[in-house]
Amino acid sequence: MIMRSLSPKPSVNSGLLWDLDVLARTVSVAGQAAYCWDIQSGQVEWSAGAPEVLGMTGKDIPCLAAEMQLRIAPDDLPARAIALSQLLEDGTAYVCEFKHRRSDGAFEWIDERGNVELDAEGKPARFYGLMRVVTQWKKHENDLERLAYFDALTGHLNRASLQEALDEVLTGCHETNKSAAYLLVNIDRLGMLNDAYGFDIADAVITDIGKRIEDYAGFEDIIGRAGGNQFGLVLTDTTDTDLRKIAEQILSSSRQHEVETDAGPLAVTLSLGGVLLPKDAVNSREAMGRSEEALSKAKQQGRDRFALFRNSTNRDIARRKSLATGDAVMRAMKDGRLTFAVQPIVDGVTGETHLYECLLRMLNENGDLVPAGLFIPVVEKLGLIRRLDKYTLELALNEMEEVKHVNLAVNISGMTATDPSTLDHLLSLVHMHSSVADRLIFEITETVAMMDFEETARFANKLRDLGCRIALDDFGAGYTSYRHLKSLAVDIVKIDGQFVKDLHENKENQLFVQTLLDLAEGFGAEVVGECVETEDEAQALRDRGVKYLQGYHFGAPTLERPWDAPALQMVPTA
Repeated sequence: MIMRSLSPKPSVNSGLLWDLDVLARTVSVAGQAAYCWDIQSGQVEWSAGAPEVLGMTGKDIPCLAAEMQLRIAPDDLPARAIALSQLLEDGTAYVCEFKHRRSDGAFEWIDERGNVELDAEGKPARFYGLMRVVTQWKKHENDLERLAYFDALTGHLNRASLQEALDEVLTGCHETNKSAAYLLVNIDRLGMLNDAYGFDIADAVITDIGKRIEDYAGFEDIIGRAGGNQFGLVLTDTTDTDLRKIAEQILSSSRQHEVETDAGPLAVTLSLGGVLLPKDAVNSREAMGRSEEALSKAKQQGRDRFALFRNSTNRDIARRKSLATGDAVMRAMKDGRLTFAVQPIVDGVTGETHLYECLLRMLNENGDLVPAGLFIPVVEKLGLIRRLDKYTLELALNEMEEVKHVNLAVNISGMTATDPSTLDHLLSLVHMHSSVADRLIFEITETVAMMDFEETARFANKLRDLGCRIALDDFGAGYTSYRHLKSLAVDIVKIDGQFVKDLHENKENQLFVQTLLDLAEGFGAEVVGECVETEDEAQALRDRGVKYLQGYHFGAPTLERPWDAPALQMVPTA
């Protein structure tokens, strides 16, 4: 039987032909099945093609309402019964989703809609329904929902869900007076694996480490992916001793068992930072931040180890002040009160400006300048410096897009230079402004470069591939070896100011500067003398062949934009 319309049959004079067979075929082609249920007798009749649409044989298609009930997944029956009751009682539109069993035993998701026809006494006589298979859509919907809560690669909670779970555990700690812990697990030097073997191998390492952590987690413990190369483990009902034991088990696993990949077995080290809850953190933000502090301590001690966060009254006071400063910086960024001052780097002979170094500055809410020394170290400690680096880069790129002849140098922190995810974002920004890349210089301090040479070299090479240049700042402060300098392949080196001071009369500084110049010449880099404050210092640098000079003698950092000068020339490359 074909589904009947509740509307009056069109008049022949209207020119419309109501061919029910054609309608049935149309419904079937559209992937839908129509049926009529006689409420009094319980009989059900279906449109042509309905069995095929529903994945059923002709003999299995239900002919009675009771048989239809048997085809619907038991857990979906109550919701369907309620929807039908509301339709019959007050005319509420009937729309329902449920799982329907096919002839082969598998279930399809069905979207069902329908209406009821009343008899002469106003009682329900027949129900006309339309079923549509929506299994693929439900799968897509479920996939999207899963992505909202879970990490696609590992299947563990994503960072947002992990943070929510951490807050719930902390709430439970306060209510039950029990203790817990949060353990942050970092995969060391994952960026190097990406470069050496590709993302597939790096992903295999991430997945394997996630499974190992899961092996040591308890039934009620919670695992999430806290970052690109980090996992967070929430340990419930846990003591200090328990936390240390699990941390050592995870470390032992990485030390004793290599990760098996398609590229062969790979040795992977981990660094771990932990915090006790709620003793040392009252909310998820504190817990995650303090585990990062402990993790940084583990890295500073040589990696491949666990460090536990230790609280102190003085540190709490300092931390509150730091958090307040961090909040102030974030507000300044939002309000556009973060900008950069520029300081010229000039030709030592002609005095002509060749490029400007961008130095981040902040204005308070009254418009007064806040010294960089009061907020830069704080945002570095809070882990916000990567956001400031990206912000400064965006300002510089936009400036160069508007002013076609200006060359700018931006400083990059150690956290940015060694963080693969931040590097990808910076590369994306530069790629979007590729027309100005050859006028952009990234400055990395020598000390930072030597802290994690491999990651810094990777960072520098990626940027140089896009056409940017790399400057090594504070050259001489880190006593870098020639081999490292040549591998880093920098374009510019900036002699640290401590060796420039009183250069004209300090014999030790003169000898050291000459050694640095010989090193720079060996790998073909241009040289800039920093912190030049007097003409005597400037002349001493000129006499030794230093071509480019920077310091208060040639101009202090200024918030003004001196772009009205004649077209600037680029610092020559090797």
